[in-house]
Amino acid sequence: MSDDNTQFPAQQQEPPGLTGEMDPLPDHGESSYQGHGRLDGKVALITGGDSGIGRAVALAYAREGADVAFTYLPEEEPDAQATSKLVEDAKRTPLAIPIDLREREACDEVVERTVQELGGLDILVNNAGYQFARDKGLTDVDDERIDRTFKTNLYALLWLSRAAIPHLKKSKGCVINNASIQAYEPSTSLLDYAATKAAINNFTVNLAAELGPDGIRVNAVAPGPIWTPLQPATQAPEKVQKFGANTPLGRAGQPAEVAPAFVFLASPAEASYVSGTVLGLTGGRPVF
Repeated sequence: MSDDNTQFPAQQQEPPGLTGEMDPLPDHGESSYQGHGRLDGKVALITGGDSGIGRAVALAYAREGADVAFTYLPEEEPDAQATSKLVEDAKRTPLAIPIDLREREACDEVVERTVQELGGLDILVNNAGYQFARDKGLTDVDDERIDRTFKTNLYALLWLSRAAIPHLKKSKGCVINNASIQAYEPSTSLLDYAATKAAINNFTVNLAAELGPDGIRVNAVAPGPIWTPLQPATQAPEKVQKFGANTPLGRAGQPAEVAPAFVFLASPAEASYVSGTVLGLTGGRPVF
């Protein structure tokens, strides 16, 4: 790390961004994550599972014994192929679904395809998210951005969870939502995104109360600054250079450092009494 707190080379992509164009490449746990059979025989559905945190979770779940369905946008095909290979290398079955989750019918389709092609559903990970931090303030935020942010981050989460509940009741499964440090320490450049993440926290606790009697656990993970394609695709180059430097640990996290939290929350043995909580992975920034 240099004296000016530079973390990464200046770089920028257009949304949604691709892993192969990042410098340095993120660590998803390819060489480090070792499974211990925590999720043997389970079926997981991960939205936005092609890259970043989603890919790291898909890799970890597969190495823990789960078959993995995941969604991605069609323009993210190279990343989706890489994730599918990681799941296959773990001797599990991948189901890669290219689809835009901003329509209710798409969310219903994803759940049904997972159940039909993989034989059920035990774990729903609402991970897909959208942000854009290149505008100067709310007066620069147009309706298209607001619509995309809320539909991707919040509407899809509601639609997917609703579609998944009947199947999760059968399996006594779980829902894990991807929240954010932005729910607790919002940035003005991410006003709309931060609002959706605060709503996700509320939704998590509320749905846990509703589904607890059915044996379904609902939790969330709140990452801090994590090095994923979302960053160079949505941040200005000068912000990318200092990305993560404002944490107490002084650096950004890697997707591989987030995935174990998703494994813990999905594990019926290790997290059987954990529901309605938000687990922070923020490099020391507060999540309360």
